[in-house]
This record gives sequence, C-alpha cells and structure tokens, in this order.
Amino acid sequence: MTAIRERTVLFADLRGSTGLYESLGNAEASAMVTQTVSQVSEAVLESGGHLIKTLGDGLMAAFETPRDGVRAAQRMQEMLERTVQRARRLNNPAMLALRLQVALARGEVVELNGDCFGDAVNVAARLIDHAGDGEILITAEVLAGLHRASKGRFRSLDRISVRGRVEPVHVYRMDGGPLLSTDDAATQFGEPMRSVEPDGMRLIWHDLDRVFDIGAMPIVLGRSVQATYCITDARVSRSHARIDWQGSSFELTDLSYNGTYVRFGASGEILSLKRGSCTLHGSGVIGLGGLPTDEQSPIVRFEVLHFADTEPQQPFGSSRSRR
Repeated sequence: MTAIRERTVLFADLRGSTGLYESLGNAEASAMVTQTVSQVSEAVLESGGHLIKTLGDGLMAAFETPRDGVRAAQRMQEMLERTVQRARRLNNPAMLALRLQVALARGEVVELNGDCFGDAVNVAARLIDHAGDGEILITAEVLAGLHRASKGRFRSLDRISVRGRVEPVHVYRMDGGPLLSTDDAATQFGEPMRSVEPDGMRLIWHDLDRVFDIGAMPIVLGRSVQATYCITDARVSRSHARIDWQGSSFELTDLSYNGTYVRFGASGEILSLKRGSCTLHGSGVIGLGGLPTDEQSPIVRFEVLHFADTEPQQPFGSSRSRR
C-alpha cells in the first residue's frame, strides 16, 4: 500500500572498516561490520523509529518526529563509541578506526512496500557525504521540529550544495565535533597545537589570500561558487573540506571523494584524512585531491593566527586581506 507522510529520514554510514578487511580477512571483517551495524540500528527501535533497510556498512531509518530521529542519531554515536572503547580495552586495534556519520532530513516521503522515496530521502542520502567522523548533520526542517533547548546544540554550516539537487540545503551540525578522544587525536594527527588559543586562520591559494576570524567559521573549501573559500580546480570537490572552530582550536575535516592531505611546516609528515579530521596548528599546506608534494595539485597554504603577534609566520607574503 502506498502512503504519503511527513517523515524524518536518517542515513548512517560506518566508516573506517577498510582496516578490518586488511587485518581480519573478508569473512571475519564482514561479519564484524554487520554485527556493528546491527548494534547501532537498535537505537532506531529504542527511539520509536522504523528501520527501512541496512546498506552493507550503513542503514536507513524513518521517524515520525525530528526529536526521535536526533535522539536515535545520538544513541548510535554513543553505542559505537562504547564499541570502540571496548576494543581499546581488549587491545583490538582494527576496531579503533571505526567512526559513524549520520545525516537527517525531513519532508514528505512516499512509503511503498516497506521502503521510502522522496526529496527528504535523497537529501539525507547525499548529506551523509558531507559529514565528518562522528558527526551528526541535520537540515533546517529537522531543526525546526526540535525543542528550543535542543536547537541550541546545533551550529549552522550555512547552505551546502548536495549532489543531484539544484537548490542548496541549509545544514546544521550537532556541537561537540567528531567523537575522537584526546589520545586518538594525538596518536593519529601529531602534536597538539600551542596552548594559547588562536584568533584566526589565514588561507592562501595563488592570489586568493584571506584571513578569517573565529566568528567566520565554518569555512568550506571547495569548487562550488557557494563555498566560503572557492578553489576553481577540477580536482577539487564542490564541498571538499571544512574548517571548524572547536572551542579552542581549528579542525579540518575532509568531505571529498579524492581526499585531503595536510603537511605541517616545511617538511613535516603528510597526513591523509580520507573523511577524517585533524587539528590545524602553526602553519603548513593543505592538498585538495592530491599530495602537497605534487606541484600540479591544488595546494592551500594555511597559518593559524594569533592577532597579538606582530607579524604572521613565514613563508607567507606581506599582503593581507580581512574578511
């Protein structure tokens, strides 16, 4: 039977499973991924939702209210975090890389034979591509259905172009950032930034030299003309990466298919984010869709600024533009 109803649609995607297949083999890794997805899907029923289907390393669900959908998204993240913490205690390194991305949209959907179709389904499915590790993204329609106190937990990422849709979507992210412990961040992404909190971020690509203060966050780097920092290169995704202010530091998150690479200083180690995140400190370069060592790749130089300093760090030039 076909029915048209207003629904909150949720997509969740488990990432970081590549290491499982490399270390455990296809059969065991596939069983572990299936088990993990099954565990987090329990949050759907706990929150009064309907599990539409599982999608290999992800799932799709629908809820009557935005509140139920957001509650389920939070529970999923909590469940996966407990799984990762348990793997750490059991010294199971292959599981430590698992992260969950969740996206929710709301609107009219067509319910047919246990499945859902419609614009809200398409938006949620595409929006998952813009989520970083451990993030929960929602549309303005989902935000409108939340209680006032819950709305305060979400921060606007402005309007984002999603694949297959002409009109951009106003997207919000739940505060708190990726669910990575301090130890994880230090292990994966090198030393932490200096203890004095920064005041701004400088980005340079060719002659596009801009300074952003904290109030200008988030910064979306991408090929789209609607990106905060537009880089007109075919190797750059429309929304390729995002820089957020996380309360005391700047965090870079890869949103692309081709990857984002970071090198601190003139000759530091190159970090491959691949849908991951890292804290930006000092100065260095960001490779969008290619390694910073590849001169043909679009390379953005960055500098974390402390406006109390008399001069920005070298090797940046003397010109400066403020947003």
